[in-house]
Amino acid sequence: MSHVLIRHKIKNYESWKPVFDRFKETRRLGGEKSYWISHPSDDPNNLFLLFEWDTLENAKKFLGSPILRDTMQKAGVTELPEVHFLEEVEKGAATLSYART
Repeated sequence: MSHVLIRHKIKNYESWKPVFDRFKETRRLGGEKSYWISHPSDDPNNLFLLFEWDTLENAKKFLGSPILRDTMQKAGVTELPEVHFLEEVEKGAATLSYART
């Protein structure tokens, strides 16, 4: 799987989120499989978005599209996003093991 990590500033989360949600089907058709939204605890308008895409090529094509630029502007993105294309190397889960005495 391919992932895209994006950080960008927005004017207001409550205004941004409905635009993001309305764009869901367009993202899905472009190859998005899932997303995760986060922000620093003290800055709700500084978003970190992690997307899972079907292919890296589709992610790059989608992120270069004019419709995405227009939608980001309508959503209140205030600066150019910082974008990182990531290839998954390994995935695991934290586990605890208890020694019996």
